[in-house]
Amino acid sequence: MRQVRPEKRRFARVRPSGLVPTRAKIVIAARIPAIDCNVYEISAGGVRVDVHGLTPIPERITFVHSGRRKAARVVWRQGRRMGLQF
Repeated sequence: MRQVRPEKRRFARVRPSGLVPTRAKIVIAARIPAIDCNVYEISAGGVRVDVHGLTPIPERITFVHSGRRKAARVVWRQGRRMGLQF
């Protein structure tokens, strides 16, 4: 029988819907163009995104969503999909 592990998340995740935009940007540096991404899940402590293009994403970035900028770091990667923690 498979044992279910309890969630270790501090914040509940939600899928963007209604008036919450599903598009966001990742800023690496001031002189490098922002990279577009799609938001799949978001919480007060982080977000799961799918990044467009082939630009390598460093561990520390600035995440821009709905006009708000948040310092973030990449906590996991799976191809072009990644989890960011604020």
